[in-house]
Amino acid sequence: MTFPAPLTGVVPPVCTPLTPDREVDVRSLTRLVDHLVEAGVDGLFVLGSSSEAAYLTDAQRRLVVETVAGHIGGRLPLLAGAIDMTTPRVIDHVRSVAAAGADAVVVTAPFYTRTHPAEIARHFRLVAAASPVPVIAYDIPSAVHSKLPAPLVLDLAAEGVLAGLKDSSGDLAGFREVVTGARERPGVSGFGVLTGSELLVDSALALGADGAVPGLANVDPHGYVRLVRLCRAGDWQRARAEQERLCALFGLVEAGDPGRMGGSSSALGAFKAALHLRGVIDCPATAEPQVPLSPEEVERVGKYLASAGLL
Repeated sequence: MTFPAPLTGVVPPVCTPLTPDREVDVRSLTRLVDHLVEAGVDGLFVLGSSSEAAYLTDAQRRLVVETVAGHIGGRLPLLAGAIDMTTPRVIDHVRSVAAAGADAVVVTAPFYTRTHPAEIARHFRLVAAASPVPVIAYDIPSAVHSKLPAPLVLDLAAEGVLAGLKDSSGDLAGFREVVTGARERPGVSGFGVLTGSELLVDSALALGADGAVPGLANVDPHGYVRLVRLCRAGDWQRARAEQERLCALFGLVEAGDPGRMGGSSSALGAFKAALHLRGVIDCPATAEPQVPLSPEEVERVGKYLASAGLL
């Protein structure tokens, strides 16, 4: 499909259902895609953090993109993460996911090696020059250990290198600078600014953001679609109430015991447990070496779903 400029609305970062032996569960993946599309989402993002992209083999990554692209058949824009440590490796992923059917790629700054902002800018320019599809920057300093400065993002937007930004930095002031610059800076047009926060979607849209990429939208896509529509209609009181309901539901990411597992195991395990409890996916397994939730922790997830009216 023709990639929209800018990309707007709710674009869930799609979880990757796995079988008990940690292979991609294609049947559950297509069922999850249907669950999201039927809720009215505006696009799909595979191979991001919520997709467990860092844990998947290259063959599994390609299978995910081919499966989702083939299933949606161009009905919605499909973004795919091309996330790796260095420019040559990212370019390999870009070519692979574009050939598999992605309409745009989502790319972080390089990581593992220490990089200067000039090197980060060069990275994005080289990736864009090699990419047959638009490139969206992914600002996630918690994972790559460097922040994308707003001036750098806006410079690359003005050059036509970047088609958008997915901001998972937690820096609302920096996010605002990008939103304002994308609106006011000469030479920047068709640049989509999306928040990756589950908890601040109403605030981000009030600042002028184009949309949201919330992992919790896997579990409750209808809630995020409602929230964005209320914001667009200017019904901020009802939007705030919906956002607060989703904030309460987001508490499920802390179901796991921090004494025996990391935050990723807890959050992704909770998303998948919730999808399993809702009958969307067959198995709640997360990729190794993440620690699975215990039966008691899964029961805790179920209580959050029940409180939110989802069971």
